[in-house]
Amino acid sequence: MNRLGGTTSPYLLQHADNPVDWWPWSPEAFEEARRRDVPVLLSVGYSSCHWCHVMAHESFEDDGTAAYLNEHFVAVKVDREERPDVDAVYMEAVQAATGQGGWPMTVFLTAEGEPFYFGTYFPPAPRHGMPSFRQVLEGVVTAWTDRREEVSEVAGRIVADLAGRSLAHGGQGVPDEADLAQALLGLTRDFDDKHGGFGGAPKFPPSMVVEFLLRHHARTGSDGALQMALESCAAMARGGIYDQIGGGFARYSVDRGWTVPHFEKMLYDNALLCRAYAHLWRSTGSEAARRVALETADFMVRELRTAEGGYASALDADSEDTQGRHVEGAFYVWTPAQLREVLGDEDGAFAAEYFGVTEEGTFEEGASVLRLPASGAARDDGADDGDGDDARSDRVDSVRARLFAARELRPRPGRDDKVVAAWNGLAVAALAETGAYFDRPDLVERATEAADLLVRVHLGEVARLTRTSMDGRAGGNDGVLEDYANVAEGFLALAAVTGEGAWLEFAGFLLDVVLARFTGEGGQLFDTADDAERLIRRPQDPTDNATPSGWTAAANALLTYAAHTGSEPHRTAAEAALGVVKALGPRAPRFVGWGLAAAEALLDGPREVAVAGPVGGELHRTALLGRAPGAVVAAGEPGGGEFPLLVDRMLVGGEPTAYVCRHFVCDAPTTDAAELARKLGGAE
Repeated sequence: MNRLGGTTSPYLLQHADNPVDWWPWSPEAFEEARRRDVPVLLSVGYSSCHWCHVMAHESFEDDGTAAYLNEHFVAVKVDREERPDVDAVYMEAVQAATGQGGWPMTVFLTAEGEPFYFGTYFPPAPRHGMPSFRQVLEGVVTAWTDRREEVSEVAGRIVADLAGRSLAHGGQGVPDEADLAQALLGLTRDFDDKHGGFGGAPKFPPSMVVEFLLRHHARTGSDGALQMALESCAAMARGGIYDQIGGGFARYSVDRGWTVPHFEKMLYDNALLCRAYAHLWRSTGSEAARRVALETADFMVRELRTAEGGYASALDADSEDTQGRHVEGAFYVWTPAQLREVLGDEDGAFAAEYFGVTEEGTFEEGASVLRLPASGAARDDGADDGDGDDARSDRVDSVRARLFAARELRPRPGRDDKVVAAWNGLAVAALAETGAYFDRPDLVERATEAADLLVRVHLGEVARLTRTSMDGRAGGNDGVLEDYANVAEGFLALAAVTGEGAWLEFAGFLLDVVLARFTGEGGQLFDTADDAERLIRRPQDPTDNATPSGWTAAANALLTYAAHTGSEPHRTAAEAALGVVKALGPRAPRFVGWGLAAAEALLDGPREVAVAGPVGGELHRTALLGRAPGAVVAAGEPGGGEFPLLVDRMLVGGEPTAYVCRHFVCDAPTTDAAELARKLGGAE
C-alpha cells in the first residue's frame, strides 16, 4: 500500500501512484523496518527537480524494480522542501562520504536512521561507470544479509563522525572593517570580469552577495563593490537565465555566460533577485534595474500566487514539446521558424537577431534560449536593453507581447503549489519594498495578503510556525530556523512600508522563539528547535546556499528588530550570530553574503529613522529610499502610536518630521526631504 496519497506535498503526491510501497518520513516507517529486519531506502527530492522525475520514471514506476524494493526494503520518500532538516542531515553525510551531493538523494539507512550507503541519481542500466539502480539495491541486500556487522560498523562510524563535527561559532566578536575588506577582496578574486557573477559553470545568481556589495558601497563608497554588483546584474538580465518574454529568473545557468539555464523557476530566487534589483535601482537610479525588479514582481504575482494569497514554491523545468514529449525547457525555447510563424518574416527575423535565436540553436535540437547578446555588452546601468530610439523600443515591446501571447498557448510547466513559510517571507519583503519604491500599491497589497496567510494558516493561535501549507491547510511539519527568520524579515519590511505596527509585533513573536528554541551556547544557532524531532544530528549550517541560511537570516532580522525596539537581548543575539561570519567571511565570502550584509548594517548602526507624519508621504518615501545599510524605518502618528521609535517624536512647526538616530542617539530633526536623503545616503 502506497501511503503518500494523504500528504500535502505535491512532490510526494507525484509518487502516490507508484508501484513502490512508499512511506512518508515517520516513526512508523522505521518501526516497520525494525519489525521486518530490512534496511530503509530514503529517497529525497523535490517537485521541480528534473533528475528526480527521470529516476522516478525509469525506476520507481517500473514494476520489477518496485517489486524488488518492496520485498527487501522499507521505502521512504521525503520532499526536501517540506523537511529541510532531514535533507540537511543526510546530505551532509552524502557529501562527506562522496565529496558531492545533489538530488535525487538516495541513502540507505538502518532502522535507527543511521546511514551506511549513499548516492544521488542511479540509472536503470549501468552507464558511464555508474552501477544501475537494481545493482545498487542487490548489493545493499547482499551486504545487509551477509555482512551485517560491517554495515553496523560503517553506520556507527558515520554517525560518530557527523556528531564530532563541531562548528566554530561566536566568541570571536563581530566582523570589523578589516574582515569586510578581506571579504570584498575574496569576491574580487572570484569575480568573472567577462560574464559577471562569481566562479564558473554552473553559475548561480549571487543575490545575497549583491546585497552585501550594495551595502558595502553605500557605507564606504567602494566603486569596485558597486561595479561587481552592476555587471553581475546586467549580465543576468541580458542572459538566458532571465525570461526575456515573461520576466522572472530560472534556477541557475549551466554555463558561465548565463546563456542556457536550468529552467525551473523557484519562488526564493525570484524574491531575492526582485529585491536585489530594486535595491540596485535605489543605489543607482538605473531604469533597467527598475524594469527587471517590476517584471520579476509581476511574474511572481502572475505565475506563483495561490488562491489563498500565498506564493507557490516553483515551476517545473519540464513541459510538453510539440511532439508531446515531456522535456526540459520546452515552454521557453524558440527556433527561427517558430518566431516567423508567430511574428511574420520581417519581425521574425528582427526577433531572431535581437534575442540571439539561430538556426544552430543555443540549446537542444536547434532551439535557442532567448537572451540579449547583440547590442551593447553589460553596461553600468544594471541591465540595459540597448533598445535605442523609441521606435525600436516600441517594436521590441510589440514583439515581446506577441511572443508572450503565443507562448501562453503552449503546454505549461507544472507548478508546485506548496506554500513554504520561509520563501513566502522573502516574497513579502520583496513585493512590499518594490511596491513602495515604484508606487505600485497593488504589490504592497499582494505582500500583505501573503503575510496574512502566514499568520492565519502557518502561525495559528500560538507563535510557532508550520513549515508549509497547501490549499490553505497547514502541513504537518514544524518550521525551521529559516522559516522564523525569513518570515520575520518579511514582516519587518512590511511594517516599514505600511506603517502598521502589528507586523513588528508578529516579527517579535517569531524572534522570541528563535531566542528561546533555536539558540545554543555562545550564541550559536541551530536549524531546528530544541523540541523538534530528534535526528542522528541536530542540523546546523551557517552558510548561504540558494537562500540565506537560517543563521544569517536570523542575524539580519534580530538586528533589525533590535534597532526598532532597543531590545538588548535581540542585538546581543545578532552580534553573537555574526561571530561565525567573522570566521567565514574573509575565507568564503560567497557563502555568507547575507551575513556580510548584516555585518554592514551593524557597522553602520544600523540607522533608526522615525517619520512623524503620514504613511506614504514624501518623508516616509524618502526614508524608505535611503541607502544606509539596513536602516530601519517607522512612520506614523507623532508621539507614539504603533512603533517604539515614534515615542516622543513630535511634529516640528506642525510639519511632518524625520528623526535619524544611531543607537538611539539622534541628529537634529528635519522636515526637509532633501536633507533627510543626505542623512541616509550611506557613506559619510
